[in-house]
Amino acid sequence: MKKIVIIISLLCCVSTIFGQPIHIKKSLIRSFKPDFTSAPQRIDLDNDGDPDLIKSTVFDTIPVFWIDDDDDMQSSDWEGDLDSDCLIIDRNNDGIFAGPGDISLDWVDNNSDGVADMQVVVENSNPHIKNYWEWSSNYMWIIDPEQDETFNYVNWKEMVLRCWEHYGAANFYEDYHGQTLFQKAHVHSYRFSDLRYSWENPFLFYDTDDDGLTEMAIRLEDSCEFKKENEDDEIDTYPTGKIDHVYMSFDLDNDNGPSNEFDFDLSIRFNGEGFSYTDQIHQFDKMRGLPAADSLFYDVRWRKMNELVYTDHDSAWNKVYNEGIWEQCWFTFDEDDDCERWERVEFYQPGNPFKIGMQKGGIDNNPQADATGDRGEWDTDNSGQGKLYIGFDNRIHLYGAENGYWRIDQDADSYQGWGGLYAGQYKRDQKIPEKFATVGYEDTDNDGFLDFVKYDLNGDTIFEKSFNLNELGVKTSFEIYNPAEAKPENLNQLFEKAASQMWQQAELAIEAARVSNINYKWYAQLMHPKSLNEKYRFGYWLQFYIFTDLYNRAEETNNKQLRNKTLKAYFGQNWESFNK
Repeated sequence: MKKIVIIISLLCCVSTIFGQPIHIKKSLIRSFKPDFTSAPQRIDLDNDGDPDLIKSTVFDTIPVFWIDDDDDMQSSDWEGDLDSDCLIIDRNNDGIFAGPGDISLDWVDNNSDGVADMQVVVENSNPHIKNYWEWSSNYMWIIDPEQDETFNYVNWKEMVLRCWEHYGAANFYEDYHGQTLFQKAHVHSYRFSDLRYSWENPFLFYDTDDDGLTEMAIRLEDSCEFKKENEDDEIDTYPTGKIDHVYMSFDLDNDNGPSNEFDFDLSIRFNGEGFSYTDQIHQFDKMRGLPAADSLFYDVRWRKMNELVYTDHDSAWNKVYNEGIWEQCWFTFDEDDDCERWERVEFYQPGNPFKIGMQKGGIDNNPQADATGDRGEWDTDNSGQGKLYIGFDNRIHLYGAENGYWRIDQDADSYQGWGGLYAGQYKRDQKIPEKFATVGYEDTDNDGFLDFVKYDLNGDTIFEKSFNLNELGVKTSFEIYNPAEAKPENLNQLFEKAASQMWQQAELAIEAARVSNINYKWYAQLMHPKSLNEKYRFGYWLQFYIFTDLYNRAEETNNKQLRNKTLKAYFGQNWESFNK
C-alpha cells in the first residue's frame, strides 16, 4: 500500500511539472524569440510533399506565417529556419500581412552555406504621418560579412524593433559591433518609392583590428524628398540618389573592449550637394522570396528585389573626400572621454556657448550631444575641406574652422555614457550642470588655423582672460593632415602623435616647474598615465596647472620676463626653451 501511495505521489509531481511550462513572455527575463502558441499548420504550395508555409500564432491570437524560401522545410518543423526563411506577423490582427501595423523579418543566405548573410525588418506602424519620416516605422536591412548571425534586435514581448537596448554601458543587442552595415529608413515600406535605396544609406561599421568591435563608423545620408505624385498612391517618399550628409566617428586610441564596447573620440560631419551613389549597385541573387507566397503580402516589393543600392565599406572614404561637394564641415572631440554612443560622438553645433540643454540653442542643442565635456569646431564654408592639424596645444583641430568651443567637464561628472535618449522618454539621463568652464577659439587672420584663445573658468559666461597667439609671437600655422590622401586608420597615428607630444611637453613643463621652485608634486595624480588617452588628458592638465602657477607668480611679482617666457612656453608648446 505504501508503494502505491509513493508511486501516485511521484506521478502527481510529474504531472505538475509537465503541466507548468516556463513562460519567458510572462517573466522578467529578456525574450530573444517569439513565443509560438498554437500547433503549426503546415501548407504545401507546390504539392511536392514538403511544406512551404507554416501558419501559427504568437501571443495566442496574433497570426503569423513562416515562408520557406530555400525549400528545406520539413513536415516535422514547428517554425522556419533563420538562414533563408521569412516570418510575417499580422501584429494588429487585421487579416493583412506586411501592411499597416505589422512587422516582418526575412533572412537571406546568399552563398547557400546555411548561415544568413543579411536580414531585413519591415516594421510598419499604424499610419498617422504622411510626407515625412514616421519614427516608429523601420525599413532596415543589415548586411553582415562577419557571419556572426547577429542582426536586428526585436523585443518579442512587445513585438517591436528596439535598436538601443543593451547590456551594461554599451553592449547593444542590435548588430552595431564589428564589420557590418545597415540601411534604414523610418518609413512604412509601402510609402517608399524604391526599396533598393534608403535614408541612412548605409550606416557602415568598421572593425579595423578584427576584434569583433567597432573602431570607426560612417553614416551616409540621403535626405530623400517627400511629395505626392499621385493622390491615389500611398507612395510619398523618394530617395534622391545623392548622399548629402556624412557623419564619421573614430576610436582614436582603440580602447574599446568588453564592458566598453563603444568609445569613439572624434567625429567629422559634412553637408552639402554631396555625391551620387546610383552606380553603387550590389547584387544579391538569393534575396528574391518564394514567388508562390507573394499574395500574402500587402507590400511585396521588398520580396521581389535582387539588389540594393548603397556605398560600401571600401568605397565610402574615397567617395566622401574625393567626390563629395560640401558646404560645411563640423568637428567634435570627446575631451572627457565619456561617450559610449553606438554611432558617433554627437556633434556640437555652432550656437551660444553658454546656453545648455537639448534644443535650447546652445552648442549642445542636438539632444544626442553631450551636455558638457566635448570640443566643437566649425568650418562653415568648408574652406579647409575636412583637413586636420595638431595645433598650438598639441590637440587635433579642424583646419579652416572659424571658431570653436570646449565646454569643460574635467572629471566627466556629467557622464554621457550611451546617450540615454529613446529609453521610454525623450530626455537626457545625464546630470546637467548649472555652471561649467568654457574655452573659446577663433581664427582671427583667416588662415585656417585657430590663433586666439579665451577662457571663462568660473562659469559666469564672461571670458575673463584671452590670448592672441600672433601677438605672443608663437607658432600659429602647422602641418596639415589631409584625410583624402590617407587611410582612415592614419587618424589613429595622428592622435598617437598628438598624445605623445602632449605628454612630452608635460614632462618638460614639470622640469620648468622644478627649476622655478614651483611645487609640482601637488599634481602627482596626473603624473602617472596608464594609457594613451591619459597621456593626452593628463598631459594637458599638468601643463595647464604649471602654466597657471608660473603665470600667477609672474603677475604677483610683476615679472614681465617670466610672464612672457611662460606664455611662449605654454602657447608655443615649447617648454624646452623655458628650461634653457
